[in-house]
Amino acid sequence: MPLNRRTFLESSVAVGAGAALASGVAAAPAQAHGRRPRPVKRYSFTVMGTTDLHGNVFNWDYFTDKEFDDKAHNDVGLAKISTLVNQVREAKGEGNTLLIDAGDTIQGTQLSYYYAKVDPITQAGGPVHPMAQAMNAIGYDAAALGNHEFNYGIPVLRKFEEQCDFPLLGANALDAKTLRPAFPPYSMHRLCTPYGRDVMVAVLGLTNPGIAIWDKANVTGKMVFPGLEEQAAKWVPKLRSMGADVVVVSAHSGSSGTSSYGDQLPYVENAAGLVAEQVPGIDAILVGHAHTEIAEYRVANKETGKEVVLSEPLKWGQRLTLFDFDLVWEKGRWVVERVGAQVLNSNTVEEDPEITGLLVDEHKKVVEYVNQIIGTSTATMATADAPWKDEPIIDLINHVQAETVRAALAGGEYAALPVLSQASCFSRTAAIPAGQVTIRDAAGLYVFENTLEARLMTGAQIKDYLEFSARYYVQTPAGAPVDPAKLTNANGTPDYNYDAVYGVTYEIDIAKPAGERIVNLSFGGKPIDAAAQFVLAVNNYRASGGGAFPHVAGAKQLWANSDEIRNTIIQWVKAKGTIDPGQFASVDWKLTRDGTPVF
Repeated sequence: MPLNRRTFLESSVAVGAGAALASGVAAAPAQAHGRRPRPVKRYSFTVMGTTDLHGNVFNWDYFTDKEFDDKAHNDVGLAKISTLVNQVREAKGEGNTLLIDAGDTIQGTQLSYYYAKVDPITQAGGPVHPMAQAMNAIGYDAAALGNHEFNYGIPVLRKFEEQCDFPLLGANALDAKTLRPAFPPYSMHRLCTPYGRDVMVAVLGLTNPGIAIWDKANVTGKMVFPGLEEQAAKWVPKLRSMGADVVVVSAHSGSSGTSSYGDQLPYVENAAGLVAEQVPGIDAILVGHAHTEIAEYRVANKETGKEVVLSEPLKWGQRLTLFDFDLVWEKGRWVVERVGAQVLNSNTVEEDPEITGLLVDEHKKVVEYVNQIIGTSTATMATADAPWKDEPIIDLINHVQAETVRAALAGGEYAALPVLSQASCFSRTAAIPAGQVTIRDAAGLYVFENTLEARLMTGAQIKDYLEFSARYYVQTPAGAPVDPAKLTNANGTPDYNYDAVYGVTYEIDIAKPAGERIVNLSFGGKPIDAAAQFVLAVNNYRASGGGAFPHVAGAKQLWANSDEIRNTIIQWVKAKGTIDPGQFASVDWKLTRDGTPVF
């Protein structure tokens, strides 16, 4: 896409004398002979930031059909953020503020899913995406692209971009053919000071290189995603030469310096800290992607020694970052004298009625949609213990996946091969109730828009796959007490990167070190044949290399489906009418220590 798709230079609303209220004029004390020095010109402004909104407008959980709540009593949604933004603008003066986002905006709730798939924004005369409506009304100035922006395909993303009154930035989202930015790399914002000397603030947007893996099917041959450090080093000097007094980076990339995809890409997934360290000329970085809360984190640039301030405001609209800048006029230019960061908690305010009123009809449509009854269940199933026990609710996902792949391969070259399946516990609060089952119950098992594939694997590769997955557990000696709350997520491994494999039986000896834990791996009641071939039903995230599991990304693809796995589950329940765990659930894996079951 040509660079002139959207005009990069944008000006904030000019303010009059009221702007002086947020800026101080300091005069030095009188000197001898009655001469006074010129007053020092100072100006202060605030950049507000959100990230990983993931389709949250209302403080509502569509999977539980009630107001959102968690153990920390966080609230979510842009309606809450809007109230905080209004308060900051009133305190600082609207002309002395900017509002930006660090990506992952249009995926994550049934609200965002509905307007991508059920009543899509891409259809002729289709609706305006609720996230675009809300962010336009709140008055965002710019937003970086997140990796989940690509989940529904580029056409949906382009339509969303068209509906936004602010630019979607991605300096390292390049057209695959021209290697030119496919989206605006940056935006420029003019803040008017009381001195007739405006402040130019540049916002540089950077997205995640992992898109090339995680959404391979949507971007291959269309876009490429080089490293954040490389592109920041290219653009920051340009922004300074264009007159930027302040450079803020909005990066959909965590600050840990690690990558979940290992060495599959030559670019770092969580590179925000590296950008601060390696690229001179940056004043602050709004961090996203990692879903963590970092109020303020300072990184010294290796070349200049200057501290760069980073802040990550958690996720889902739970926090709002404030970067407070103090500038001083020196030698004919504005110079950043101080930067500080803090986060505001959205659970301290009420929802903005303007935002909730704007989208009340869309909200009602989605609530009605997710509460449609699709079948019944003979028993209650829940994921609460699924991270450490083989639970029927995860067996349900695996059973549906295996059955779907088996039917897809029927009559073909690989029809006789046994089909295994992998699934993760995406939510520890998902449940299928006894009695009536709704769309939201089934969809709650699979909160991501993953699709299903079939890959050809050997018995030895399945063993390696399971060993890699078992890193998830903290090594616990035989005889030592076991606290489930402290047993999982070793070395920061998230729940979605622990896979249970269905169709084989095995034990995970958590007394042993990672890499040596899989015991008694069997198929059909016999030790698994290392050379035997199996079909693995696997989601596209894992098949594309997400989580860096061994072998699967390079394994032969036998089949792939474009429909989301959660829709496959919903359609399966509709077709069966009744979910009976007795027909598919069994304890195929368990945690042990020296042969003794842990639970």
